[in-house]
Amino acid sequence: MAQTLFIPKETEASEPRVGGSPETVKKLITLGFDVIVEAGAGVDSRIPDAEFVAAGARIGKTADIKGADVILKVRRPATAELKAYKQGAIVIAMLDPYGNEAAIQAIADAGITAFTMEFMPRITRAQVMDVLSSQANLAGYQAVIDAAAEYDRALPMMMTAAGTVPAAKVFIMGVGVAGLQAIATARRLGGVVTATDVRPAVKEQVASLGAKFLAVEDEEFKAAETAGGYAKEMSKEYQAKQAALVAEHIAKQDIIITTALIPGRPAPRLVTREMYARMRPGSVIIDLAVERGGNVEGAVAGMVTEVDGVRIVGHLNVAGRIAATASQLYAKNLVAFVETLVDKETKSVNINFDDELVKATVLTHGGKVVHPNFANAAAAVAPVAKPAKKAAPTMESGAKDAPAKAVIKKAPAPKAKAPAKSAASKSTAAKNEGEA
Repeated sequence: MAQTLFIPKETEASEPRVGGSPETVKKLITLGFDVIVEAGAGVDSRIPDAEFVAAGARIGKTADIKGADVILKVRRPATAELKAYKQGAIVIAMLDPYGNEAAIQAIADAGITAFTMEFMPRITRAQVMDVLSSQANLAGYQAVIDAAAEYDRALPMMMTAAGTVPAAKVFIMGVGVAGLQAIATARRLGGVVTATDVRPAVKEQVASLGAKFLAVEDEEFKAAETAGGYAKEMSKEYQAKQAALVAEHIAKQDIIITTALIPGRPAPRLVTREMYARMRPGSVIIDLAVERGGNVEGAVAGMVTEVDGVRIVGHLNVAGRIAATASQLYAKNLVAFVETLVDKETKSVNINFDDELVKATVLTHGGKVVHPNFANAAAAVAPVAKPAKKAAPTMESGAKDAPAKAVIKKAPAPKAKAPAKSAASKSTAAKNEGEA
């Protein structure tokens, strides 16, 4: 008998993506699954139920999840959802475990075998499963589109009979997957683009896209990258020099896009109010790290604020703002991973826990949190897992409570500026992108 695979409609109102597509449903069926898609699961991603049916899936109800052997989701299931899952079910999603140890323990307590796609190792074999890259790529693109929508001037240079319109100056801070796509998109729209990162290797990538690289290129900078391609922690002296250079550059920019994230840690502060207060009115800053505390002082998760005449955009789930494309890519990431879990002869799931992909991504199994990064922390919160539920995760609570439309509000009058030393100490580009 075929195993049942269920693709639910996401319960968070702010999550329009879905863990399947008509294309991946066809693939899942060839792998031996009986695929059920919850009614309306793909509507927000522009996939009507009829397209799933045409691909071979059955349309089901929320209650059908209780019989599912495998569940493909976008977000971590809420505690209330877990009550409907059968013990031993496999859940594959972006579980966002850092800072959410109590929620991960709840998944373990429910007897679920859970895999988090964000932990997929960056090896050749797993490239097609890399959700961070697929979603960050789209976030970088959408960040530029959002910036263009907020910026009430034209981006490209235009020479007309009435005069010349200068090109917008766009500054990308953090050159990982999102940053590279932001550079490419801003260039296509006619912007004059500069970018910064502490990794020397990305200088060539920036130049290849037609942008100018900005950094203090001293001896420390030349040795700022680890053997694995990640940024090293820079000295306070270098941070101060870089901050001074960036501050001077920011004053001349029209649009800034920040992308710096560090897995399991708050986002580094790259831009202070003192820095962007010198930008001209109507300038725009897009903070792609706002869900983790933000790279920009004054950024508010889920809102567009105005501070000193500068619009600071803190949209949540930026990849989800182009859900149709995001779901298409995410669904392919999922099915590629699911295929590695299926025995081709029996056409049933047979997890090899010695597989490097499984070792890297499995969080819970057999009623326990098994990932080494979380096992001890989960054990510590297990006795108080229920009370911990009251403290909603920062990212998800912001996503859930965010208004449907961005709200623009003006910040209070600026206080006396902090000394230059303060700006330098707070602003550091000595971090690599978590999604890069």
